[in-house]
Amino acid sequence: MSLRRLLDLSGKVALVTGGSRGLGLQMAEALGEMGARVALTARKAAELDAAVKHLAAQGVEALAVPVDLSRREALPAALDAVLARFGTVDVLVNNAGTTWGAPAEDYPAEAWDKVMRLNIDAMFFLSQLVARRCMIPRRSGKIVNVASVAGLSGNPPGMQTIAYNTSKGAAVNLTRALAAEWGRHDLNVNAICPGFFPSRMTTGLLGQIGEAVVAATPLGRLGGEEDLKGAVVFLASEASRHVTGQCLVVDGGASLW
Repeated sequence: MSLRRLLDLSGKVALVTGGSRGLGLQMAEALGEMGARVALTARKAAELDAAVKHLAAQGVEALAVPVDLSRREALPAALDAVLARFGTVDVLVNNAGTTWGAPAEDYPAEAWDKVMRLNIDAMFFLSQLVARRCMIPRRSGKIVNVASVAGLSGNPPGMQTIAYNTSKGAAVNLTRALAAEWGRHDLNVNAICPGFFPSRMTTGLLGQIGEAVVAATPLGRLGGEEDLKGAVVFLASEASRHVTGQCLVVDGGASLW
């Protein structure tokens, strides 16, 4: 099979959580450019509608599914909406996430619960639902979890995000565990671990430590709008058919130090 065919996603359906803006929308653009039809979830309908129009202008067929993924009981209806339009899900990109900053010794319980419900609970239960209803019966599917370099180490100076780091570490091992268990169903489960990318979530933090982050990054820059696209297409396509349980770090080399 040619490399072009290995990377081709024509006829595939991709579900991207947190897909209305930022890294999620960038990855949705990439999947759509390679031929996939894309379903996007997020809490805010207006932002989703804007994202769908943005993708349509690029020739990508997209569906907006407003849902709060932290509400576990809302997941089946969200998947029902995707299946009603597209019939199945071939690729699941678990990108939705949130954070909260506070010293560990003073970290509010409600903040911990909020981060964990979205960053790890939703990731698992949506993966379980999509695998059970779409992927395992067909013995085919790609799950791409968006973890973080924050899940691979402690915090640099200036960051106090204990719940976020913990949830992303859990996402790394969830990826490995699901890959080991679902390989017998011919499912590939991998993760992307981004470093610092400008986004609404990181704006305040990068304003404080952005220069130090760039100075400590071998490539000398933050992540850009194109820098996750190749990674997600590789992991969503047949080009990665013999890759599972892996975490692809996309951080300009910052984690090398």
